[in-house]
Amino acid sequence: MTYGYIRVSTDKQTVENQRFEITRFCLSERIHIDGWIEETISGTKSYNRRALGRLLKQVQKGDLIICAELSRLGRNLFMIMEILNICMSKECRVWTVKDNYRLGEDIQSKVLAFAFGLSAEIERNLISQRTKEALARKRQEGVHIGRIKGKKLPIEQYKLYPKRHLISRWIQQGVSKREIARRLRIAPATLRRFLRCYKVPF
Repeated sequence: MTYGYIRVSTDKQTVENQRFEITRFCLSERIHIDGWIEETISGTKSYNRRALGRLLKQVQKGDLIICAELSRLGRNLFMIMEILNICMSKECRVWTVKDNYRLGEDIQSKVLAFAFGLSAEIERNLISQRTKEALARKRQEGVHIGRIKGKKLPIEQYKLYPKRHLISRWIQQGVSKREIARRLRIAPATLRRFLRCYKVPF
C-alpha cells in the first residue's frame, strides 16, 4: 500500500499545494496512491494524537508513505527520528518529495536506524541522570521526596474536596457510590477512600 500524508498547521493553510507536489511526484515515478491521510494539526502535537499515529499502527512491511517534506511529520528532530525509527522497524518506507529522502532497506537507512536508536538511548540516559541528580540534590537539602508513609494529606489538598457538597447531595438523593464515581470520572475505590478516611462535614 502507498499512502500520501499531508499535514497543515492551521485552517488558513491549504492541503492543495502538498497534494499537488505528491501527485506530480507519483506521476513521474509511476506510483499509485492507495490512500490519502490529511489533517490540520500542529506538528508539535504527539504523533499518537494525530491521524499519523493511526497510520503508523496499520502500515505493514513494504508499505510506502510519501509526504512533501520531513517537517510534515513533526516539528522537532527527535519526533521525526522516532517516527522514522518506527517505520524502519516495521520495514515501511518513507519518501519525501522536496527533501528527496528515501528511507528504505538500503545501507543509508540502516545507518540512520542505528543513529536514531543510539540518539534515543542517549536521550533516555540523560533524562534519567538529570532526574537522579535533581532528587539527590533535594535530599541533601533536606527536602522529603514523595508522600510520607502513613501520613494523610490535609483535607483541602484532596482532589475530591472541592466537590464534597455535590457528593453529599448525590448521596442524600440516593445515588449509588458507583454512579457517583462514574459521574466524577474517578475509580470507585477513590471515592470510597475519600468517604472512609476523611470525615468531611457534609
